[in-house]
Amino acid sequence: MGSDVSAISKLLQEASETHHRVYRIVDGADPDWASWYADWLIRLSELPQLLGTAPVRSELVYLLVKLDRDYTRENPSEPWERYYAARIAQHSWPSS
Repeated sequence: MGSDVSAISKLLQEASETHHRVYRIVDGADPDWASWYADWLIRLSELPQLLGTAPVRSELVYLLVKLDRDYTRENPSEPWERYYAARIAQHSWPSS
């Protein structure tokens, strides 16, 4: 599980960097960021292979928004990518 968390964390960092490049004209501002991340993670990354299933996009969007709120509320010391990755890896994804 630790290696999956590390790999998912790296994918989240890559998604963040890519998103920021795509939205550079507005300095990364995107009120619907979670939809963009979910689409990228499902269609253009190794996330489905790491999870053993392709997440339903809407479920991943919901989880990303929830994780953002939880992270902001809890203010943990770990980087956001690691926090999100651990919870994405632990989430109970239905098999496709």
